[in-house]
Parts: sequence; C-alpha cells; structure tokens
Amino acid sequence: MRLMPTSLRARLALLFVVGTSLVLLLALSLLYAALNRQLSDAVDEDLAARSDDLAASVQAHDLTAVAGDPMAQLYTAGGVPIATSVSIAGRTLLDPNQVRTVHGPTVISTTLPIGAAGAPVRVRLLSRPVDESGQVLTVALPSAALERAGERQLLVLALATPVLIGALAALVWLLLRAALRPVDLLTREAAAISTLDSDRRLPTVPGDDEIARLAATLSAMLARLSVAFARERAFVDDASHELRTPIAVLRGEIELALGAIDDHDEVQQSLLAAQGQVARLGRLAEDLLLLARERVGSLVVHREPVDLTDLAHTEARILTPVTGLTIDVRGDPVIVEADADRLRQVLTNLAANSAAAGAATARVTITVDQNLARIEWADNGLGFPSGLLDTAFERFVRGDASRTAATGAGLGLSIVRAVVAAHAGTAHLSNGTPLGGAVVTIRLPLT
Repeated sequence: MRLMPTSLRARLALLFVVGTSLVLLLALSLLYAALNRQLSDAVDEDLAARSDDLAASVQAHDLTAVAGDPMAQLYTAGGVPIATSVSIAGRTLLDPNQVRTVHGPTVISTTLPIGAAGAPVRVRLLSRPVDESGQVLTVALPSAALERAGERQLLVLALATPVLIGALAALVWLLLRAALRPVDLLTREAAAISTLDSDRRLPTVPGDDEIARLAATLSAMLARLSVAFARERAFVDDASHELRTPIAVLRGEIELALGAIDDHDEVQQSLLAAQGQVARLGRLAEDLLLLARERVGSLVVHREPVDLTDLAHTEARILTPVTGLTIDVRGDPVIVEADADRLRQVLTNLAANSAAAGAATARVTITVDQNLARIEWADNGLGFPSGLLDTAFERFVRGDASRTAATGAGLGLSIVRAVVAAHAGTAHLSNGTPLGGAVVTIRLPLT
C-alpha cells in the first residue's frame, strides 16, 4: 500500500501541512500553558497581597480583619481555628494535620465542601505562619472561574487549530499549484516534441528563479541535441554516399566478370578492380569505426615511451616512395608517452592530404613548447581553402576538387584530431610559413 501520493505537488503539500500542524500544535500548546500560567500567577498575587494585609492585622491583634475577608482563617499551632471569615463560618479550610505541616508560604489547589449545603468548591489556598507563636493564616479564593476560563481557552484553541490547519493547507495547495504550473506546461510541451529534429522548443518561463533556469537549460539541451542529431544524420548520409560508390563499382565489376567468364584477361581485370574497391571499403569501415569509438570515448591508445623525432624519420622513409613527397624531418629527440601505431596513422594521413593537395615537399618540425611536445607538419601545396579552416577537421569535409589531385572520403583530418584528442592533445590548422602551404600543428603532453 502506497502511503505517499505520487504527485510532487501533493507530497509537498502533505509534508508542509504535517510539519506546519506539528509546529502550530506546539505553539498553541505553549500559548495555552502561558495563558494558564498568567491566570494562576494573577490569583497567587492576589492571595499574597491579601495574606500580607491580614498578617499585619493579626500581628497588630486585630482579628476583625480576618472575619471581614472574603475567605480566610487563622489557626493556632495545633490547628484550632481562631478567626474565620463570615462567608465560611462553621467550616475549616485546613485540618489540624495540614496546619502543623505549614512552615512557610504554601500554595495548593483543592476541593472543599464549603459551598451552599456543603457543596464542594474548587479553591486555591495560600497558607503561611504569622509569627513565632506558630499561628497559621490561610487565605482562599474560589478557582472555578479560573478553571472555566482555562477550559474556554482550550476549547477556543481546539476549534481554531483545525481551521488554521485547513486554511494553511488550502493556501499551500494554491501556492504550489501556481508555482508548479510552469513545470506542468514544460512537461506537456516536452511530451509533444516527438523527435530531436523538430523545430519546437520548450516555452520560456519568465523570471530568474529555479524553474526559469531549468526551462532555459532544457531548451539549450534540446538545441544541442538537435544539432547533434543533425550532425549524426549528416554523418549517416555522407557515409551512405561514400559506401554507395565503391559498392556500385564492385557490383559492376562483378557483373562484367560474370558476363566475360570465358575471357580470362577481362575477368582478371574486373576482379583486380573489385579487389581495389573492397580494400577501399575496408579502409572506410576502419576509419568510420575509429571515429565512432572516439565519439563515445572508447578509442584505446596503448601508451609507451616514443621518440617523436625517430618515429618521424622512420615514417618519412616509408611515406616518401608511396606519396611522392620529399619529407624533411627536423628536431631533437622528444620522448612522449603515446601509441606509436596511432601516431604513424596521423603522419600517414597528413602525408596523404599533402600529396592530394599537390604538394611536392613536406617538413616535419618537432620541438618542446611549454612542457608540450610540438609536431608541425608543413607543405608547399595550395593550403587549406579559407572557408574550410574552421571545418576541415569535421568528417567528410573535402576541399575543392580543382585544388586536389585525388579524392578521398574526407576522414583523414578527422582521424588526426581523434587520435590527438585520445592522447589529450590538440591540433590546429593554418596556412603560410614555413613552406607557404598547409600547416598542421599538433601538441601532445610530454608525460
């Protein structure tokens, strides 16, 4: 059985009402106790004043003052009444045993049969020794009116408490309803947004409170998700486009081979072409897998001490005959903790980009810059188009076909950035010195 309601508004209202009720009950109880104490103190002060006046009269041997008091009695040390008020003539306020126990001012509340026809009456008594002779003076005041006043106060408080709690509950409910109305609106609007590519946004909540900031944060999150969704959709579209061409060529070559099954040379040429397309598909799939892993933060790098200068020299010797570039490596030995295979992939992609841009010469300069290893790849090609400097690292971004000698999938620089980011490094693109073409600057932590 669920005790707490499911609605946040109802839970807050319930908790507030319960907490407020406890505080209100405690406050009203303290108020009742304070009022009751004030009434009792007023009665005790009246009894004390009367007792002082009567004690002074008794010490002056004037017992008529006791007889004229509304309710008083004077006793000997043995408890025998000496003087009694006319209103209680023939009755006693204290018995002898009680008289003998009075050694100082004593206040008690009790019920005595001093009413009409011996009816019991609630009274408050103040007893005190008068002098060294042991005489005891007792003054009394009926407390029925006092007790009725306390009962009326208790009744008023008992009736007022549920009314106050109900009024507070209704007020809190209305306040919570008004405060949470924007949340209901945001919930309905968010439920109505079916896909991330929708142009709909959450409504703006006026003000600068927590709910307004939440609405602004959620709207900004939806905008970011929409942009990310658009990028992923563009990525899928571009990948599909890139895959479509080699698949179409591969299918065509297979059909040609099947159509010329008796022509050995034709079949061999078609199969070689198909093999090239399969290799292209394999490279594209590996590149897409690498970028996907980098996207979700699962690109693994196996770190070990790597001499960047030695690595660059080795790769330059391998890449020169493949790309046709003259690669000049400069710099002193610089050791970093990195994945050598991934860094070779970076240099290979940079060399392929420079060769595609028509460069004949490339220079790799390795230095240490503010506790960072700095790798600068520069070529003498046409450089990056000015409109692509900010987007060249994006996936499937290519330069103008008139500026490149070959076409690829547009993933080379994306892979460069992904590998560098996996090493907690940065990559930057520019044009110009030292060779007048494209410049890619990579910075990696030394440790």
